[in-house]
Order: sequence, then C-alpha cells, then structure tokens
Amino acid sequence: MEYRIEHDSMGEMRVPADCHWGAQTQRSYQNFRIGTEKMPREIVRAFAVLKKAAAIANNRLGKLDDDRCRLIGEVCDEILEGKLDSDFPLVVWQTGSGTQSNMNVNEVVAGRGNEIAGSKLLHPNDTVNMSQSSNDTFPTAMHIAAVISLEEGLLPALGSLTAELARLEEENRGIVKSGRTHLQDAVPISFSQEISGWRAMLEKCSAMIRDSEKGLMELALGGTAVGTGLNAPKGFAEEAARAVSELTSYDFITEENKFHALSAKDAIVYSHGALKALAADLMKIANDVRWLSSGPRCGLGEIFIPENEPGSSIMPGKVNPTQCEAVTMVAVQVMGNDTAIGIAASQGNFQLNVFMPVIIYNYLQSVRLLTDAAESFRKNCVSGIRPNRAKMEHNLHDSLMLVTALNPYIGYENAAKTAKLAYKENISLKEACVKLGFMTGDRFDEVFHPEEMV
Repeated sequence: MEYRIEHDSMGEMRVPADCHWGAQTQRSYQNFRIGTEKMPREIVRAFAVLKKAAAIANNRLGKLDDDRCRLIGEVCDEILEGKLDSDFPLVVWQTGSGTQSNMNVNEVVAGRGNEIAGSKLLHPNDTVNMSQSSNDTFPTAMHIAAVISLEEGLLPALGSLTAELARLEEENRGIVKSGRTHLQDAVPISFSQEISGWRAMLEKCSAMIRDSEKGLMELALGGTAVGTGLNAPKGFAEEAARAVSELTSYDFITEENKFHALSAKDAIVYSHGALKALAADLMKIANDVRWLSSGPRCGLGEIFIPENEPGSSIMPGKVNPTQCEAVTMVAVQVMGNDTAIGIAASQGNFQLNVFMPVIIYNYLQSVRLLTDAAESFRKNCVSGIRPNRAKMEHNLHDSLMLVTALNPYIGYENAAKTAKLAYKENISLKEACVKLGFMTGDRFDEVFHPEEMV
C-alpha cells in the first residue's frame, strides 16, 4: 500500500495514499481498534448537511468566500450521494465527544475539495470547521440524523403498517369471537375491534414520535466549545439552523440555551422513550398474532398467517410464526438500547456529555430496526392474515364467559353457579341454567345472543 505524509498539531502521520482523510482520522483509526461498530452512515450524512450549512452561514455572514463555500458544498453533496463512504472508517468506541468523527468529516471535505480545486483552498480546522467545535457539531449531527431517520424511514413504515391494519379491520367487520383477559376466556369481541386496538397503538405511537421531534429540531450549532459561542460570529447559530432547514426541508431552529444543548441529551432520551413505547406495542401485537395463529390443531388457531418457510429441520410440515419472532426480538433490542441511552445521557459532566457516539449509535439502530421490522411484518405477515371463522365461532360458543349476558336476568351469583356447573359437568350454559332452575330453555334462548354482546 502506498502512503502519503499528513500532519496535525501533534506531528506527522502516514496516511493511505488513496484516502481523503488526514492525520487526526488516521490517529483515531489506529488508536481505537475496538469492536466492529462503525460510526453510523446517518451521522456521516448529517455531518455533510451540517458542514454545508455552516459554510453557507459563514458565507452569508462574510466570513467565508464564495469559492470555498461552493467547494465545501460540492464535497458535502458527494458525501450525501454515498460517493465517499470508504473515507469514513472510524468506530463508535472513540472519544465520547465524537471529536474524531467531526475531524474525519473536516479532513475528508478539505482533502477532496482540494483535490477538486487542484490547490489547497480548504483547511480542515480553519475552513471546514469554521465557527464550530466538535462539542456543538456532534450533537447537531445527532439531531439531524434522528429527524431524517424518523421522517424518511420509521414514520412512513408505521403509516404503511397502520394502513394495512385498517384494511384488515374493515374486511373483518361482523366476525364475533371470544375475548381473552389474563389468558383466560372473556366476553365476546369482534375481530375488527381486536384489530382496531392494534391499529390505534400504532397511531398513538406515531403521534408520540412526532411530538418528540420538537426537541430534536433544536440545534446546538453555534455553542462551539462550552456553549458560549466563542469564535463564532454573531448570528451564526440562527443562520446555520436556517441553512440546515433549507437543505433538509425540515424546520430546524437554534437551541436557545447552548449550555443545555451541549451538556444534556434529554431530547434524544425523550424521543427514544417514544421508540420504546412503539417497541412495547409491537411486542404486544406480534405476540397476539402468534398466539391467535398457534396450532394449527393444538393451539388457538383463530387466524391463518402466511407460511413463509419450513419451521423445523426435524419435524416435517412444521411452520412457525417467524415474522412475529423477529418483531419481538427487535422490540427487546430497542428496550435494551433505551437503557443504554438513558444511562449514557445521565453521565454528562459540567459543560459536555461525553457519551454521544454510543447514544446516537443505539438511537439510530433502534430507528433502523423498527423501520425494517415494521415493513417486514407488514409485507410478510399482516398482509396475509385471514380469520379462521369456524374456529372463532366454535371458541365463541364454547366460552363459559358468555354467561355474563345472563347477569341482568339471574344475577351475578347465579350466573357464576351456572358457569361452574357447566364447567364441572361439561355441559352447555343453557343446560346448566335450566338444570339449576334459573331459566326455562325458551327464556334462555330469548335473552342469550353472543353476537350482540360486542
């Protein structure tokens, strides 16, 4: 491999000749051989938006000339298009401020920009990082990446899954089945009502996620090292936030209190709380689906789900609810991520939180997993759910909790005696009610209509 010599404030470093990064990136690459988790591409692309926006703001404020502004923007566009992905090799497990990833972007933008220009117009610190510090750029990149991932990934996926459930709800109106509480038989419910509960969960979660975006729209950029805005011109924070909004089409604003923006990560914690709520609801929905489809002969068997692959290497013909299992595993991972994020956010000291890479790594992983799981669940399971009407009807009429319909006529205690006798002697509710002398057969038939109990 061929190398070139780059330098930073600590001295010279050998850098691979075919890479655009410089000495600081190389130092991090060599010093942090920890794990396989790379800095998420969403963060790299958010940094590209940020650096372009900062250049625009500096240009508007008279700090950066047109040629350098244009050159920075051109390289940032290449990053956004994925053309320079190989230039971002750093791992998550680095400095807690994300300084090395900020410098990785600075060096790549400068290196590639100078390559395009054919001369050294850009300097990583003086030009690309103008009016900035890693301490305000990394939290800004976190918020930009979070909003884009939610708006362009998770929320559309949830919308599609919600629409699929709405379709199922409409198609299955009029089907009455046994309800269940405590895993025991309960009074009847319509299948469409059961589905409506699932649909409403996703609608509520989507609303909570959107509400949590308010904090994510506030940017730390302009606070520089400790929140005072040292070395940033007056108006930079507002102008940079305006430029980010123009580049992304989302309504970002500058955080009013930069000391809060640099030292607290509560907006990410709050937003991930909404993701955890979604994970909890997806866990419930997936578990409901696999319980209802359990069998095919020895379980509840009230719904059919798509048969996507063989379920056993030893039991021929076995098919398992694998999409449900994938969703529940994703839910567990998101709940674990929430714990990691909460602990990391609590560990800021004085003017900076130094757990930012692990916070955003876990946050973006949660968004990515929930997005993919929602899409996979929709396409490979929910879209093919069908009711087993015969089994639903059998279970409905076999349920002892239908006796609840008799409460207004024979009272709670007599209804309880009816249910217990029916269970003990394995007879119908009607037979038990008549045997106990609480009703005649004709009167029972007159008042007992399970399909009307929903």
